[in-house]
Amino acid sequence: MGSILLQEGLIYPISNEPFEGDILIENGKISQIGKNLDLKADKAINVKNKYIFPGFIDAHSHIGLFEEGVGGSYQDGNEATDPTTPQVRAIDAFYPEDAAIRRALAGGVTTVMVVPGSANPIGGQGAILKLNSQITDESILREPSGLKMALGENPKRVYGSSNKTPSTRLGNAAVIREYFTKVINYRRKKETAQKEGKPFNDIDLKLEIGEKVLKREIPARIHAHRKDDILTAIRLSEEFGFDLVIEHATEAYKIADFIKEKNIPLILGPIFGFRTKLETRDMSYESIKIINEKGILASLMCDHPVIHLEHASIQAATALRYGAKEEDLLKMLTINPAKILGLEDRLGTIEVNKDADLVVWSGHPFDPRSYVEKTLINGKVVYEAE
Repeated sequence: MGSILLQEGLIYPISNEPFEGDILIENGKISQIGKNLDLKADKAINVKNKYIFPGFIDAHSHIGLFEEGVGGSYQDGNEATDPTTPQVRAIDAFYPEDAAIRRALAGGVTTVMVVPGSANPIGGQGAILKLNSQITDESILREPSGLKMALGENPKRVYGSSNKTPSTRLGNAAVIREYFTKVINYRRKKETAQKEGKPFNDIDLKLEIGEKVLKREIPARIHAHRKDDILTAIRLSEEFGFDLVIEHATEAYKIADFIKEKNIPLILGPIFGFRTKLETRDMSYESIKIINEKGILASLMCDHPVIHLEHASIQAATALRYGAKEEDLLKMLTINPAKILGLEDRLGTIEVNKDADLVVWSGHPFDPRSYVEKTLINGKVVYEAE
């Protein structure tokens, strides 16, 4: 892979103040950053008066699962035939030719965590992908990277309409509790076999992934809008001892001090749009400001395709009107999701030795007139404005 020198750009490292300078990319990594670097590279690109940001990260997306332009009956986001489907994997349905992927790159998004939908209390395994290849397996950063779960109205609606469990919030929690109780018993059987020196041949794919959650190898990623559902998610995590990330967290602002005390990360969003569901009735545009002022680790999601991923910067910019700080919002698109995903050593800031996932903007991404001129992933240009 050849070296690239980006020259004279306005660099927003996220980790410190912006400055005008150069970035040398070698072997897919950022190798040098500075002013007036007198270096030779295979390719030099002058980006004077352009803005250079780390690639944006969306830590909760359905891109490639709920594909654009094919209609609802062809979607692969929910295996809504059983409330407990931990064995299904997002990568097995991810479609690299989803038209939304190129548009996401045109919006500066380079990395996503793709998760199943929220039809089931136990929905399936998510995967962290870079949007850099037509071969899914070449895009994977970590898989499985979390077990998607859901509380609230979605599982109630899906199964209650068929007069099946769960039809209530009581049922949602009971399904999750029953599942992890089975996982505990499964672990005990394994441990007993190991102590007795016997082979364990009763492999259960449904329970294997739950074991990873209980071992804290991957977190539970629980969809919860209302504060009662958020509290239930925290209660379950403490009861069974697993790591937790709250997805959506619409009413987290109501119990922000409690969430801060519990040190639970949040993936907030979507933050604008119609309040179409009971759970989003109390959605507040000021929630971003409140959560950040409390010092809670939080990132922003578009919940693509609810808000198209290409508009990640526009959604974030909307929060400026309601008191959120630019610095906080930029972190919510970059280093904060990298931390939540456990990839802050590789992604989220412009620093030496990090992956060269960089976006060249015509102006500041919070200006709606700005557009992406180039998107690079691992030092390779994967999108260029026509």
